[in-house]
Amino acid sequence: MGKLFSNAYSILFGVSPNMCETLNDLLWIAGKVHGSLARAGKVRGQTPKVAKQDKKKKPRGRAHKRMQYNRRFVTAVVGFGKKRGPNSSEK
Repeated sequence: MGKLFSNAYSILFGVSPNMCETLNDLLWIAGKVHGSLARAGKVRGQTPKVAKQDKKKKPRGRAHKRMQYNRRFVTAVVGFGKKRGPNSSEK
């Protein structure tokens, strides 16, 4: 099974099959893809914990449809160029 993998991977990576006898040899030639698992979760771990704030409840039903209509058609600025998305922060 290892020889089959090494032949397939050697074709993919352009390495002669004689160079890589095992899958480990091939991985050494191909190189590592990502960093070590020792650094996993680094950013989340060092981010300070902030408590969630209370939010105003969103309108539902007819009121939500009215809000969508006003947002899309009434207060929408018609200008030249490409249409901006609803989450765009450009002015």
